[in-house]
Amino acid sequence: QVQLVESGGATVQPGGSLKLSCVTSGFTQDYYEMGWFRQAPGKEREGVACIGAHGTTVYADSVRGRFIISRENARSTISLQMSSLRPEDTAIYYCARRTHGYPFSLKADDYGVRGQGTQVTVSS
Repeated sequence: QVQLVESGGATVQPGGSLKLSCVTSGFTQDYYEMGWFRQAPGKEREGVACIGAHGTTVYADSVRGRFIISRENARSTISLQMSSLRPEDTAIYYCARRTHGYPFSLKADDYGVRGQGTQVTVSS
């Protein structure tokens, strides 16, 4: 059974940092492009970052330079290191596996497998 389980969400102050983790199971993570998405209340789900099987990364303009996506295949883990957090980063963050579409897509619809999400709140 394919599973993606996110953790690490919390409430942090603006300017703070947080690291999200996603543990995958039920498939060989090494072969798949993986991504992080987020959805704020009343908004569409948006792509944050993705990482290819060989480590190539792509970031949304809104997070480039502040967030870093990484993968550790030996531990079946995808991580998202977030820094210089802003109130507008507040959302539920999801880890996902790309199932179709073009390589390095940040379209949520191209990622057909995702976890339950973890809440990130940036507030003073």
